[in-house]
Order: sequence, then C-alpha cells, then structure tokens
Amino acid sequence: MVRSHEPAAIVARTTVAGIHCLPVPTPFAVGAVNAYLVDDEPLTLVDCGPNSATALAALEGLLADHGRVIADIDLVVVTHQHMDHMGLAGLVAQRSGAEIACLGLLAPYLEGWDEWSARDDDLAHDLMLRHGLEPRAAKALRSVARMVRGWGAAAHVDRPLAAGDVLRFAGRTLRVLHRPGHSPSDTVLHDEERGIVIGGDHLLSRVSSNALISYPLDGSPTDGRPRPLVEYRASLLATRALDAAIVLGGHGEPVTAPASLIDERVRRQDERADHLLGLLSQGPRSAHELATSLWGDVAITQAYLTLSEVLGHVDLLIEAGRVVEDDGGPVTRFEAV
Repeated sequence: MVRSHEPAAIVARTTVAGIHCLPVPTPFAVGAVNAYLVDDEPLTLVDCGPNSATALAALEGLLADHGRVIADIDLVVVTHQHMDHMGLAGLVAQRSGAEIACLGLLAPYLEGWDEWSARDDDLAHDLMLRHGLEPRAAKALRSVARMVRGWGAAAHVDRPLAAGDVLRFAGRTLRVLHRPGHSPSDTVLHDEERGIVIGGDHLLSRVSSNALISYPLDGSPTDGRPRPLVEYRASLLATRALDAAIVLGGHGEPVTAPASLIDERVRRQDERADHLLGLLSQGPRSAHELATSLWGDVAITQAYLTLSEVLGHVDLLIEAGRVVEDDGGPVTRFEAV
C-alpha cells in the first residue's frame, strides 16, 4: 500500500484505525503514561498506568470519553515490566474479566512482582557499589526503591506471547515483536497493513529511552553485568527495518518519522560514547566518576539512571575495542585502549 508520511495524515489514520491514546497520570518525572485503547474485537487495552487510585480514576474517565468502561475490556496487553505500564493490569482484569497477555519471558515477572522487583533492586544496589557510589548513598537509594514498589502489582498472565506471534482482531492483526533494551521485556505490536507500531517505551518522541540494567528475565545469575544498551541498539535497528510510518510511544507524542529518529538516537549514542572516551583518555575512572563528570550532583540523586547510561555507552566502547574494563579491585575502573 502507498503510505503518506505527512504527520497530520499519519495521526489522522491512527484515529481511523481505532487506536485511542489514553494519557494516564503517574507520580514519576516522566509524566503521563500513554495507554492505548484498540477499539476492535476483542476490545484491548495496551498498558494501563501505575497501581494508584488516581491512575484508576483517570483511566475510567479516559475510557468514558470513548464511550467505554473498564468492564468492557476483553484483553490487556503489557508492553514491558515497568510500574507505570503494568501496575493496574491485575485490577483491570479483575473488574472486567479480561485476559492479560504479555511476552512469555515477562509472565513470571508480572506474577511474582514483589520477588522480581526486589531482585532488580538488589542488582542495582550491588552495581552502584561495584561502580563507585558511596555505600550510604546506595543503601538510601535501595530504600527509596523499596518504598515505590507499590506502584506496581502482581498480575496473572493468561496468554504468554512469543516473538512473532500475531494478535488477531476483527479488523486488524498485530504482530508481537521483542525489542529488549530499555527493559529486557520490551515488546512492540506492529500493524503491518497500516504501518503503525504500538511501541511502549521502545522509541519515544521527546527523550531517548534509558537502557536500564535489569535482572535477566530467565532468572539466571548475572555472570558479569547485562549490557542493555548493546541490546537496545540492535533493537532500534530492527525497528528501523520495519519501515513503519508511525510509532505510538508510551510517553509523549507519536513518532511520525521513526527511521529518522532512530538514526538520530544512534548518532547521539556515538557522540556520548566518544565524549566518555575523551574523559577516559585522561586516565582510568569508575562509572560513577564518569557520571559525576557528565552530570554533577544529578549523578547521586539519579544514581542508577546515570550509572546505567554511562555503563551502556562504555559497553559500546568495549565492544568496539576502544576501552578495557578492570574489575580486579573493589571498584571497577575503565581505561582507554
């Protein structure tokens, strides 16, 4: 089919396609999370907002704007494991009788939310110590993570999905694609006929998605650390190859030129990696020292975000043979080749 790449035409076509954006408020700095109502049979909600009364009331109001109530929902699809996307899934299913579907790798995480999120918190704490954060700061940040865990909630998964599966509706099909990087479970839904991708946080219009270091979904011990930015880069390039006209992201406005934005994201990754290489050319440093050089005090208040960001770009340099890692001491340091 011939596709118009004019933004207005693309946005209008998603309205015709019956995919409605429901911006559900969150308590997080990123702002509202975009849930999507696929107005088809089965009536489907993709993502749902955090586990809070405020988010639930907002979701009810947003559904009412389209003549729907929670009891009408037949299927809830969760794109990935973060609280703002999955927190209300169990409650929506309880009130509607809807099935919950997600990537099969994610199912144990949703069903064992407290255990799995605690594993992520422990991994974050250990990595912060290993890469140079002061122990008291690491301990305080783990306590904060424990406090906010209630924004998520366990949910039973009825339909585990595999990459390549197809969700069939009366008026469309959506292909399930695994796009790890921002999280290990990132999943996008591709309407191949219309050139539309429902993308969760895989590709966002306003900000580059953090490639957060998370506990492996297969539950295996972390032999070395996960390298999510390396995975994320490969996922972005796979999405670029889809030639999609629009990506409906989990935050902000639709991405109306996905290929161009992906090229820009990759270019900026290379720029940041080169900047870090320049810092390392002055002498070996820990990841936290690199983060402090880039962001100052923010590197403490947002320690795990900034640490994941630095380690991800250092991993790109390691993969390219431009940096080596020395983990022989109590704090890991990196050195330019």
